[in-house]
Amino acid sequence: MAGRNLARKLAVLGCLAITGCGSIVGATQPTPSVAAIPTAPAVLTFHPTSQAIRVEGGCGATAVYRGGISPSLDEAGGHNNPGDLPYAIADPPIAAGFLFSYPLRHGPEGNKILWVVGAPRNGATLSITMHPLDAPQPVVLLTKPADSWPGEIYPSGETVPTAGCWVLTLRWGTHQAEAQLRFS
Repeated sequence: MAGRNLARKLAVLGCLAITGCGSIVGATQPTPSVAAIPTAPAVLTFHPTSQAIRVEGGCGATAVYRGGISPSLDEAGGHNNPGDLPYAIADPPIAAGFLFSYPLRHGPEGNKILWVVGAPRNGATLSITMHPLDAPQPVVLLTKPADSWPGEIYPSGETVPTAGCWVLTLRWGTHQAEAQLRFS
């Protein structure tokens, strides 16, 4: 009988040690850990401050400003935005363009615009599709790789064939914004 009890005790201990098929009274069980759920980086939005002055150059739903750059636009541009240039804020306000060529001109010379985006580029190319505000044609397509820094920036050279108000649809990664600008 003593041999049988010893065998039974050894079997129970072996079961506990190998498979965890029982519990010991008073023992604490480890709390399962919950892995952190990754969150998407915040998308910055841009709005002119009260110091911004509205200037000529916008059309349709887009205004052009000088001065009064918001802290979020400054941050997205790597604290290196050209503060003395006019700029336009797209809709939704997650992209802004600093107009190095002001006023913008149509024709072969091109215009320099520094696009600052409020959502991380993550290596995505910026695609800009342009067409006149009042017509779906002609369409002009421009692409720019994410190869500039500091900040979330894309320098570009927009060229449109005719004067007037043009719609610029910007796409990078999963984000999209639209600006309407006048080319003279």
